[in-house]
Amino acid sequence: MPSDARFHTTRWTLVRLSRGDDTTSQQALSDLCAAYYAPVVAFIGRCGFADSRARDLAHDFFARLLASPQMLKPEQERGRFRSYLLGAVKHFVSDALDRERAVKRGGGATMETITEAGVALSDEMMLAPDREFDRQWALTVLSRVVATLEAEFASAGKAEHFALLKPWLTGDDDTLSQAAIAERLAMNEGAVKVAIHRLRKRFRELIKAEIAQTVGSEADAREELSHLLAAM
Repeated sequence: MPSDARFHTTRWTLVRLSRGDDTTSQQALSDLCAAYYAPVVAFIGRCGFADSRARDLAHDFFARLLASPQMLKPEQERGRFRSYLLGAVKHFVSDALDRERAVKRGGGATMETITEAGVALSDEMMLAPDREFDRQWALTVLSRVVATLEAEFASAGKAEHFALLKPWLTGDDDTLSQAAIAERLAMNEGAVKVAIHRLRKRFRELIKAEIAQTVGSEADAREELSHLLAAM
């Protein structure tokens, strides 16, 4: 785990960078939205909005969030970006629901919700908005880490190695035996075991690094890692 001194490249840094008009700012904005788009859409959807409407509102949310000067308050920058983002989207959804209800009362377009759309979901299947946000956040972190690993292997000319070893990381049903992988890659089984061990170690390192971008300290990073595991 890196020391506190290295916790300077965070999501808050991306927020500051994204407020400009140059190429760097545009990339920062793109990275920020890509990292948290799925959790925000999931939260909005769990609040009763149909999928297409939830996605439209998520785009609106990020546009408004990044335009707000309150994003840059020092006390916020010391906190966890995930927690701040969840609080911000809660306020946004509350305002959106108020606007939709006002339109409905005024005789305009009605709010299209998952209930009105006729989709029946049991209470067990319908996670609470907060829980679904965290679950999607955890899945997003894992997805980004797997993509980074895949890029690292491809850069080293070992794309096939990653394709064959990945199931041992993700637990996919079509996992080949270590003996089969060894035969495909012209390696012995001992070397395959070592490769899997190294892959898992690198996976853990990248998860810690990804989480470190969203917090302000090493202690917060440890707690966020525990939260990610619980969310999964």
